[in-house]
Amino acid sequence: MSTMPTSPDAVQALNAPLLSATAYRKIEREVGKFPADQKQSAVMAALAIAQDEIGWVSQAVIDDVARVLAMTPIAVWEVASFYNMYATSQPGTFKVGICTCLPCALRDGEKAASYLKAKLGIDFGETTPDGRITLVQTECLGACGDAPVLLVNNKRMCSFMSVQKLDALVDELKNT
Repeated sequence: MSTMPTSPDAVQALNAPLLSATAYRKIEREVGKFPADQKQSAVMAALAIAQDEIGWVSQAVIDDVARVLAMTPIAVWEVASFYNMYATSQPGTFKVGICTCLPCALRDGEKAASYLKAKLGIDFGETTPDGRITLVQTECLGACGDAPVLLVNNKRMCSFMSVQKLDALVDELKNT
């Protein structure tokens, strides 16, 4: 259990904004979409905005989002840990999610996942030793007809991922 800071610099660090002013404005815009007494309804958007800026949903992010939305940190954690779009441990530079749900699995999603695990030398939830790529298993990405499907950093969807396309993607991510 951590203790409260006693030095003036440590106290100031606690009061310093975690996110940029732009990120807080984006969160406030999301909050504005809901009735005033329902700020917590913007929790998913706030977590996504924070993750885009920080790179993952750390305990500091959870605490800050809870503060902004007048929620308890555990309530924010429940959302962040339930949805796999949020990284609750620090990922590599690139988070590569591969869909292995039944429709994708039937269309070589499992084979693509096995190939990536072997090529990268890691399992789901692990990061390559160079810190570049974290491999995660995702729930349905809504593109079953394009299987195997991958999602890079929750933003870039890659479809019809043959071995050649997987090799090209890995090379691109390792050299970017």
